[in-house]
Amino acid sequence: MMWVLIALFVFIFQMATILILEFRNPAKALAWMFILFCFPLVGFIVYYFVAQEYSKRKKVRSKGSRLFREIRDQLWKEAVIIEDVEEMKNHKFHTQKRLFNLLSNISESPITGCNESQVLTDGKEAYQAMLEAMESAEDHIHVEFYIFRDDMIGTEFQDVMIRKVQSGVKVRIVCDGVGSHHLKRPFINRFKEAGVELHFFLPPVIATLDRRINYRNHRKILIVDGKKGFVGGLNVGDDYLGLYPEVGYWRDTHLQLEGDAVYFLQNIFLNDWKLASSERIIDPTLFPAHECRGEQQIQILSSGPDQVWDAIQEMCFAAIAVANERVWITSPYFIPDPAIYEGLKSAAVSGVDVRIIIPWKPDSKLVHYASLSYVEELIKAGVRFFQYRKGFVHAKILIVDDLLASVGTANMDMRSFFCNFELTAVLFDQKAIQRIVRDFKNDLHYCSEIDPIEFAKRSRLHKGGELLSRMLSPLL
Repeated sequence: MMWVLIALFVFIFQMATILILEFRNPAKALAWMFILFCFPLVGFIVYYFVAQEYSKRKKVRSKGSRLFREIRDQLWKEAVIIEDVEEMKNHKFHTQKRLFNLLSNISESPITGCNESQVLTDGKEAYQAMLEAMESAEDHIHVEFYIFRDDMIGTEFQDVMIRKVQSGVKVRIVCDGVGSHHLKRPFINRFKEAGVELHFFLPPVIATLDRRINYRNHRKILIVDGKKGFVGGLNVGDDYLGLYPEVGYWRDTHLQLEGDAVYFLQNIFLNDWKLASSERIIDPTLFPAHECRGEQQIQILSSGPDQVWDAIQEMCFAAIAVANERVWITSPYFIPDPAIYEGLKSAAVSGVDVRIIIPWKPDSKLVHYASLSYVEELIKAGVRFFQYRKGFVHAKILIVDDLLASVGTANMDMRSFFCNFELTAVLFDQKAIQRIVRDFKNDLHYCSEIDPIEFAKRSRLHKGGELLSRMLSPLL
């Protein structure tokens, strides 16, 4: 009897600990308590090492964007900063002062006014642009990817960077410790022996011991000479070229940027470089004057444990809340937090055209089931879901009316919003928005819409899988 009482006390203690530490996030607390109920001791050990801990987040935040503050005065002189809603060239924004103020206050990266952007709609087009940009480098190349593979395209990237190092260009690379854990030692050594500086962001062993394994760097950044930058959904690997038969065509969206926005992309890279390498770089020459004469207004938003605000989630929610005509979303993983979920439902009920493109063929069944668990309820509210059938859709797109469009690394899921280091570019220029709209409409040609009547006929086993995945979704 005594051992039963002891076991019960330990179990209650574990549940109380999770409730106390996760009181800010009830859905996450419920998911961890479910795991604890199924695996009483093992679940708590996993929670200890894996779960996001507030004190750790506070510690990482304290190291956040200090580099930015030290060069702020220079950037404010170099860049065209939009400080009033009346300065927005998109006149539809003039009636959205609250949204403008929110975007201006949730990030240290302001809306900038002197930019050019080019939308790249698949791996072949994006990699060609990135390789050409690196070939033109004269001072430095900064590279940051969640996944960097040592395959055909990875080797091509490597060859270009090594050639540039040999010609005197400084090359720095950050790869996520989990996403790129498969890189073979000879491939890594070839970089280092050539003089390329490469660091892994929170390698698995270090991150686990330091209880930060849940913090993954999901950003994709390429910067050349501080003047040209790339951001979007593509990592570096042959699968992103559609060369994996089991996946097929890989549909993604990447952006090439020139102008003021690159300054703030650079700042994000330098902060991540410090977290990965412990090297603090303060070099004004990394933020050179540019000759970009474009007039596109763009904001670079980052979010993650190093930020005070969950800026990307805040942007998505605020933009959805003011939508009058449309909210169009493309996301390979659709696991919205309660705020986004209610925002989408309210928008659809109010008559807003809400369309969401998700994959037909998933790369993770658990995540796919979790995504489908939201479909039936949202369809009843008027949301339309489309499944992409040409291959695998990996683009991360949000379009709201003609107000804005965002392209970046963040999925429409809780992990991207609250755990990962993420990055997105918010476009306000009408021409840029319409380009994203055209791509979205084109993708619809390769989609099948989920029919609510047919969807309701799925088996009890399927619904049970959705229920279980939904319960665990805050951790996915």
